[in-house]
Amino acid sequence: MHDIRAIRENPERFDALLARRGLSGMSSEILTLDEARRAKILAAETAQAAQNAASKEVGAAKARGDEAEFERLRALVTEKKAEVAALNEGAAAEDARLRDLLLTIPNLPLDDVPEGADENDNVEIRRWGTPRNFDFKPVEHYELAGVKPGMDFETAAKLSGARFVLLRGGVARIHRALAQFMLDLHTGEHGLTETITPVLVKEDAMYGTNQLPKFAEDSYQTTNGWWLIPTSEVTLTNTVAGDIVDEAALPIRMTSHTQCFRSEAGSAGKDTAGMLRQHQFEKVEMVSITTPETSLDEHERMTKCAETVLERLGLPYRTVVLCTGDMGFGARKTHDIEVWLPGQNTYREISSVSVCGDFQARRMNARYRAAGGKPDFVHTLNGSGLAVGRCLIAVLENGQQADGSVVLPEALVPWLGGKTRLTVEGQLV
Repeated sequence: MHDIRAIRENPERFDALLARRGLSGMSSEILTLDEARRAKILAAETAQAAQNAASKEVGAAKARGDEAEFERLRALVTEKKAEVAALNEGAAAEDARLRDLLLTIPNLPLDDVPEGADENDNVEIRRWGTPRNFDFKPVEHYELAGVKPGMDFETAAKLSGARFVLLRGGVARIHRALAQFMLDLHTGEHGLTETITPVLVKEDAMYGTNQLPKFAEDSYQTTNGWWLIPTSEVTLTNTVAGDIVDEAALPIRMTSHTQCFRSEAGSAGKDTAGMLRQHQFEKVEMVSITTPETSLDEHERMTKCAETVLERLGLPYRTVVLCTGDMGFGARKTHDIEVWLPGQNTYREISSVSVCGDFQARRMNARYRAAGGKPDFVHTLNGSGLAVGRCLIAVLENGQQADGSVVLPEALVPWLGGKTRLTVEGQLV
């Protein structure tokens, strides 16, 4: 959420930065609501002062036997009490309208975020690895003979409908091994603390990480009001909601492997074949809580953590900076990491790593305190480290052989009990 004081002090800059995200003239509506709210608060305070003064005089009038003045003052107290209540109610209503508006306005981009309308305007900053030259035409993951026995869309559809998958045997084992490999890398070498979180959260948590109110249709809500998390960014980031953290405890670096749930409301017709875009999937998430001074360096560090996963697995990738038109709602700057998928002959997103500044912290009231200082808002960052299902797709497609078997990454072998290949029959050997 945005700092109303910063908007008051420099509405022109606020509007200029939002214009880069395709929104114009927002400060005028915000400041009109803010002025109405502040006017009601001032009027309520003035009426309260008059009520307090009259209340003091009531006793004095009674003591000196001035019944007329006593009755007048008592009536005035009653009148001012009702006026204060009405003005406070009006101020609260204006405050709620202002908050509701601010909750729907995206974060402001950093100055170095490239201008653009959509993914075609993203800027590549580096590549790693060389896509393999196949002596046959590579196919997509779900077309591989060795994968078909272990990747069952028909049974999943019978159970749950479209955009679900049931994994079995060797394919399921590879999927599990990838998650364990990622967790061990992040905890053992990258200094992240493994955290097991709930996948059902209260509404406040979804507001805190800006899934609500704007993107309610993208998530699932239970009949008793809980929400299924779209990513453990929600749970990990909200661990500091309402807290004042000692600066010495920062940065807080966490990772979690969870089920994730998304309705994919805006993706009708996209990636309907295979398991690239599912309603239920698994991700190893990374979240960092930092001071404002260190968040940009942390963004680079987290991006490298995600890239390292792909490098260890020998999967070619490219890293891009998202343009203003493609960046997520809560981000100030985002790096997308795209892995090479030979079956599609293109790079596809496997991780987004974003720095959010104090945008989420203000929504959560998450602060830190330096020694002897006043509390200030923390900065939050999040990123996939990685999307497990998409990593499985990349491993299968990049390691595919002409007969439909798959040679698996050497780095993954210790997590597969020494197995190195998925056979045409779908067995690990």
